[in-house]
Amino acid sequence: MMRRKDREYMMSQVKAAAAIFGVGPRNGVGAELCHQAAKAGHHVFVNGRTQEKIQAVANAINAEGGSAEPLLADVTNVAQIDTALQTINQSGLPLELAIYNAGNNRPEAFLDVTPEIYEDMWRVICFGAFVVSQATLRLMLTQQETASQQSLFFTGASGSLRGKANFSAFASGKGALRMLAQSIAREFGPQHIHVAHVVIDGAINGDKVGARFPEYLERLGDDGALEISAIAEAFMMLHAQHHTAWTQELDLRPFKENFWASCTRQEFK
Repeated sequence: MMRRKDREYMMSQVKAAAAIFGVGPRNGVGAELCHQAAKAGHHVFVNGRTQEKIQAVANAINAEGGSAEPLLADVTNVAQIDTALQTINQSGLPLELAIYNAGNNRPEAFLDVTPEIYEDMWRVICFGAFVVSQATLRLMLTQQETASQQSLFFTGASGSLRGKANFSAFASGKGALRMLAQSIAREFGPQHIHVAHVVIDGAINGDKVGARFPEYLERLGDDGALEISAIAEAFMMLHAQHHTAWTQELDLRPFKENFWASCTRQEFK
């Protein structure tokens, strides 16, 4: 944990907070979002379920001159998320940027998907977003006099738009997440909170895909997968938008992505 004296010094150097929910290894979207939010001048709360991973991300940001601290909480646990948002509130900084990046994916034939797998995937992808969004929006509404801008973003995927074979559980969760984001955007946009859903339509060149399906990345070739830095830059661009021209859904995909390709389990073998 960060020492109190160090934390107080870092807090004095920044004017607003950002919270990234669902952070894993450094070479991943969540960690990169943390780094870019810190570079934009935010004190970053790095959320995840693994203390070692989120501490490493926070340490790296602080070593680079940024300001960050780990925020250990399970996004599907209401009590833990409420406690996490209390920690953010107690920082004394207005929460101006929150991103829900938690999620998991696994290709699996529909008849092999167990009820436990289906429910667990939905809970992380969609139910957790509901829990985090309620707690986040409640806090943001109390901070509007001190916040210069407020954004709540969600990380979507190809499955947000279409259900491919062998991705029934994932697509169910991501499709529901998209509808949740749209409903929240229509309710809280008029209350000056920018809500947006970002569709990452393609493979991500990071640790998750690289470790599990390296051959798949190789077949995509140079620039065939989305770079994590480019993804994070798109999120930060959304946050900087003027309120008269907000984007509420953004598609990101490699320039050579095949829009109509059907993904099968065989592609990942």
